[in-house]
Amino acid sequence: MQTLRHQQPTALSSPGRDPFLVVENVSKIYETPKGPYTVLDGVNLTVQEGEFICVIGHSGCGKSTLLNMVSGFNQPSYGSVRLKGQEIDRPGPDRMVVFQNYALLPWMTAFENVYLAVDCVNPQMREGEKREIVREHLTMVGLTEAADKKITQISGGMKQRVAIARALSIRPEVLILDEPFGALDAITKEELQEELLKIWNDHRCTVLMITHDIDEALFLADRLVMMTNGPSAKIGEILEIPFPRPRDRERIMEDPQYYDLRNYALDFLYNRFAHDDE
Repeated sequence: MQTLRHQQPTALSSPGRDPFLVVENVSKIYETPKGPYTVLDGVNLTVQEGEFICVIGHSGCGKSTLLNMVSGFNQPSYGSVRLKGQEIDRPGPDRMVVFQNYALLPWMTAFENVYLAVDCVNPQMREGEKREIVREHLTMVGLTEAADKKITQISGGMKQRVAIARALSIRPEVLILDEPFGALDAITKEELQEELLKIWNDHRCTVLMITHDIDEALFLADRLVMMTNGPSAKIGEILEIPFPRPRDRERIMEDPQYYDLRNYALDFLYNRFAHDDE
């Protein structure tokens, strides 16, 4: 298919550019009563600063394990994960995670949830500055009027907006999204995809996002990282998404390349690496 550009995974940086985030020969092995279980085996990936990367693959292929090593919640058994040349060995405010289940404190308001992050990372900042940052980021995700509502009083889509505002409020260098829109209805999901792209276009932090939705990945990403099945999962191929930014969903879906890319990804997942549910 000549319209497609795909590449084999590598840990080498692009010519003339310093590597930003490097996953090099990473394997993750867990000890179990039945012996060692290899989740990831020899994963290589280089991400440039400001890139939007989507990771896709069947359940059990180690997507979350890989991103947990970037966030610092987990460490490789072999290999290394480096951000700006420094080994990642713990969580830090330079990397912020947005979870599918929101991970918000339900007894607090939307404002208080975002404020907690700003206050923890910037304890010496003046009170007025902290509150202004919180207001700015709630406005950014369209939640000005819901700022004083408890988390139990708002919808799933609004909760995810709070989680995104909280993550961005501390200005992370890497934003890690673990299937953030998976539990939302189709309309809310599309609205939040549009908002996420607008925020990313404005701030251009580096984004790593897990998704099961090929259409979502083609709309959002610069590159689509496709994982082989687990155990011993690897990066099978990386698709480069050619659509110019800013992106218009309708225009993209009218582009013949969109269906070439979509069919190629579907073939990878459901023919070449079909999931054996048995």
